[in-house]
Amino acid sequence: MDRLIALPAEFDAIGVRAENPGPFSLTGTNSWIVGRDPAWLVDPGPALEAHLVAVTAEIDSRGGLAGIALTHDHHDHNESVPQILERFPGTPVAGARGPVDIRLAEGDRFGPLEAIATPGHAPDHLAYISGRLALTGDAVLGEGSVFIAPDPGALSSYLAALERLRRRDLGALAPGHGPVVLDPAAKLSQYIAHRLDRERHLLVALDAGLRTVDELLDAAWPVAPGRRPACLAGRLAKPGLRRRSAARAWPRATARLPARARPSAASRRPRRRCRRSP
Repeated sequence: MDRLIALPAEFDAIGVRAENPGPFSLTGTNSWIVGRDPAWLVDPGPALEAHLVAVTAEIDSRGGLAGIALTHDHHDHNESVPQILERFPGTPVAGARGPVDIRLAEGDRFGPLEAIATPGHAPDHLAYISGRLALTGDAVLGEGSVFIAPDPGALSSYLAALERLRRRDLGALAPGHGPVVLDPAAKLSQYIAHRLDRERHLLVALDAGLRTVDELLDAAWPVAPGRRPACLAGRLAKPGLRRRSAARAWPRATARLPARARPSAASRRPRRRCRRSP
C-alpha cells in the first residue's frame, strides 16, 4: 500500500495512511501533517509500528512537531498518541474531550488550525481548517457516507455542521478515511442531499401509515435493510419535520420513537450496530 497521500502544493500538507483497512476504516486511517518548521499532526492514527515510523519520518522532514490535534477520540484516530509523545516529548495534545492538554471548541485556534465543531459521528468531533484545507476526520470521508451516532440531535447537528463547512471557501478536504476531495462544495452538497433524501423517505413512510421504528427506518434504507442508523429516528422528532409530516400520523409515530417514548413490546427488536449507509 502507498502510505503517503499527496495534496496540491498550495496546502503544504501530506497524509500518511495506516494499514488498518476495514468496513469502517475503508482503506485505512489517514494521519495528516500540516505546515513545517515545525509541523502540526492531525490524528496520529492507530498504534501500528510501520505507521508510526512513516508519520515520524514525515514530521522530522518538516522540522519537528509543534502540536497534535484530534478530530475525535476513537481509537483508530488517537491510539498512537502515547507513542508519538515518546518520540516528540512535551508536544501539546488538543481536542474536544478526553486526556488532552488543550480543550478546543468551535472557532478555537491551535497553531494554524481552526477548530470547527462537527458533531454527529461522535459528540466530540471536530474538523480543522488551515487556509483553504479542511481536515475532516470522520465528518466527511473521501468515499461513501458516514456513520452518525444515535445520540439526541446528532443528525440535525451534523447537517448544520456540513452547512457551515460548505459556506467556507475550501479548496480541498483531507478526510480521516479515503482519498483527498478536491471539489469540497460538490462533496458537501452530496452529503447533505444524501441525508435529506433519507429523511424524505421517512416522511413518505409516515404518510403511508408506517409506524414502528423498524418499519420507518427500513423504508429509508430500501436497498440495505438492517444497515440503517437509529439516528434518523431522533431526526424525526424535530419540530420542523413534524410540521412537514402528515398531521394525523405524527402523534402515533413519534410515540414509538427513541428519546420520546419506548416502542411497544411488539415493535421492539434487538438493537443493531449502526454502520455507514450505502
